[in-house]
Amino acid sequence: MADIWLMRHGAYEGHRPGHHAPHDAALTQEGRDQVRRSLPLPNGITAIVTSPVPRARQTATLVSHLTGLPIVAVSGLLAEWRAPSIVLGRTSETYPPAYRAWRARRLANPSLRCEDGESLTDLHTRARHCAAFLHHTAGRHGPLLVVSHTVLLGVLTHLQQGPAAFTTAANTPWHFTERRPLPAHQQVAPDLQRPDQ
Repeated sequence: MADIWLMRHGAYEGHRPGHHAPHDAALTQEGRDQVRRSLPLPNGITAIVTSPVPRARQTATLVSHLTGLPIVAVSGLLAEWRAPSIVLGRTSETYPPAYRAWRARRLANPSLRCEDGESLTDLHTRARHCAAFLHHTAGRHGPLLVVSHTVLLGVLTHLQQGPAAFTTAANTPWHFTERRPLPAHQQVAPDLQRPDQ
C-alpha cells in the first residue's frame, strides 16, 4: 500500500475551466457531496495533511469529521501555485498582456516571475521541500492522505521533470476529490533537509 495518497479538494465557488481561483474560494455543496462520495479512503491511512487554502482545508476537515482521522499538519508547502494577482478571477480569454508574455517565456526562463506570481523554479523547489516534508510526516504518523491543488499535486508527481513539471501538471486533468498515490519511485533530493529544521 502507498504511504502517501494525494487528493485534490472538492468543487469550489466560482469554478470554471481555465479560471485562476481567488485564494478564499470556499467549497460548494457539490464539493461537500464529492468529498462524501470519495469515501471510503484506501485502507491503512492514519492521518491527514492539508493545504491551508480554504477549499483544501474544508475538504480535509470534512474527511476528518467523516472518518475520525486526525489532521496532523496544515502546511503552506501544499498551497496551490501562486498565480499573479493580475489573473485571479480571470480566464484565458481575458488574461492581460503581461501574463501572456510571461506564459510565452516561462519554459525558456523558468526563474522568471510575472509580477507577484510564483516562478516555475520557485514552485518546483517548494514541491521538492513538500515531498521531503510529506515523507518525514508519513514516517512519524503513518500513511497519509494529502489534500491539495491540481498544479501542486501534478508537480509533486512529476518532480523528475524539473520546473517543466508545471506544464505537465497544468495539462493533466486531476478531478475534484480524485486520489492518486505519490509514486513510489519519487526520490527526495538528498540536499534537502526537513522543512522544520
